[in-house]
Amino acid sequence: MDYKFLKHTADVKFRAYGSTLDKCFENSVLAMFNLMYKGKVKSEKKLNLTVKGKDIENLLYNFLESLLILLDSKNFLVSKLNVRINLEKMSLKAVIHGDKSFNYQLDLGIKAVTYNEMFVKKSNGKWVCQVVLDV
Repeated sequence: MDYKFLKHTADVKFRAYGSTLDKCFENSVLAMFNLMYKGKVKSEKKLNLTVKGKDIENLLYNFLESLLILLDSKNFLVSKLNVRINLEKMSLKAVIHGDKSFNYQLDLGIKAVTYNEMFVKKSNGKWVCQVVLDV
């Protein structure tokens, strides 16, 4: 598990880690979806997603929000993913695998991703993303 949940007064805060920025973003998604469903999600469908941002935090925010929108609009629950980030263009492409959310009993609903306490940085040779979710 390359993420951990931290104490927060009203919402849920986590830090995700990765040897690369791509892995750090992937682990951020897995942390967020693990909050909603702790069991194993089948990989029944595959989606391609492209996201842009103004800076690295905005890219992470937009990516996580896009996946929440997919959950709300298409009932898509993520099981695994592969992310490729292009920092020059401040964009990412992701191949996402998952299943219809109505096949699962979700543990927790997430209202939104927030910028509160959010950061993306490289520390001691490892990437770290911190995110607070409104639940």
